[in-house]
Amino acid sequence: DNVEKTEDEEKEDRAAQSLLNKLIRSNLVDTTNQVEVLQRDPTSPLYSVKSFEELRLKPQLLQGVYAMGFNRPSKIQENALPMIPQNLIAQSQSGTGKTAAFVLAMLSRVEPGNKYPQCLCLSPTYELALQTGKVIEQMGNFYPDLKLAYAVRGNKLERGQKISEQIVIGTPGTVLDWCSKLKFIDPKKIKVFVLDEADVMIATQGHQDQSIRIQRMLPRDCQMLLFSATFEDSVWKFAQKVVPDPNIIKLKREEETLDTIKQYYVLCNNRDEKFRALCNIYGAITIAQAMIFCHTRKTAGWLAAELSREGHQVALLSGEMMVEQRAAVIERFREGKEKVLVTTNVCARGIDVEQVSVVINFDLPVDKDGNPDNETYLHRIGRTGRFGKRGLAINMVDSKHSMNILNRIQEHFNKKINKLDTDDLDEIEKINN
Repeated sequence: DNVEKTEDEEKEDRAAQSLLNKLIRSNLVDTTNQVEVLQRDPTSPLYSVKSFEELRLKPQLLQGVYAMGFNRPSKIQENALPMIPQNLIAQSQSGTGKTAAFVLAMLSRVEPGNKYPQCLCLSPTYELALQTGKVIEQMGNFYPDLKLAYAVRGNKLERGQKISEQIVIGTPGTVLDWCSKLKFIDPKKIKVFVLDEADVMIATQGHQDQSIRIQRMLPRDCQMLLFSATFEDSVWKFAQKVVPDPNIIKLKREEETLDTIKQYYVLCNNRDEKFRALCNIYGAITIAQAMIFCHTRKTAGWLAAELSREGHQVALLSGEMMVEQRAAVIERFREGKEKVLVTTNVCARGIDVEQVSVVINFDLPVDKDGNPDNETYLHRIGRTGRFGKRGLAINMVDSKHSMNILNRIQEHFNKKINKLDTDDLDEIEKINN
């Protein structure tokens, strides 16, 4: 375990995480975050629309919206659809309707009778482009003449050919080739330019420069829309280069709170003692479903095997699995087919399972330098809307170093984490009341 690289030390594959979130989300999430709208024109009638009818959508588009199950527009959707096209930079968590927002914007501007590209959407990977394409096809169902082209590696066209599809979605390198070298697209006819998953985009070598080069080929009146799940400084600098004079929608920082989570720690000497403590907890309290976090793939694999031997229904998520395999595991867990999900940090970010009643940190979360990773701790156990508003968190401590980590986590959140004796079954029963 000491020699093995942890998943935190490996480069996190943001594109894979984003794709996983898309695959496992069947509906929009309820978010408790406050949305901050910085609009250039506060007198705009779009400032407080309550229905899609108020957005004055084309009848075919309105049909597509309702067919997708949307009832009323989110802030992101309403601000992506100004009657006078305006540029937009929008940040919001996965599952809040960002894709629907820019698809609405594209479909509201496209003229199906014109057989040339009018809307251009950049995605960081082929797989993410396909996911966006599915939404465009679903929402565009009621436009019989609307066609979609994928500008992705492997989609070979004859040199000198012009494409007739009205919407093009693709990865930056191929789109740049189609616009400049191969001349498949006339960039001067593009009305809407969407840059999706900006935080993933800039984490990929070359995508940032390619995106900027494409943007510079577009007409001055082209509507620019940029979307990102996070808004680090690097994303913000990139957004400002690509989107001139924008409206801005972003989430206000969520308050860090663990008020509704009971937190405990268990002192152990080694991995086997941790496992025995875990079994005692399971023997003493009723657990609907539990998520158990490990620091390495090796530990996660070992723990899942041991729990299975004890008769538990266990699902394992680890980094070597394909994204589609991870999505299938999460779906089974959501459906209750397995009661325990053992996972490492990287795989578990963004997973919402409401029926999880207990979160166990088999290993405490630390960053690559061995310091407490407070943000990950909050992600794991305390974020409202992830693991429910009431919950139980149990931390396994197996050394002076991990006790120090726990103390620093306590100090950061200003919340006492109480000691639990897992050899005392009566004491364990009390924490479940």
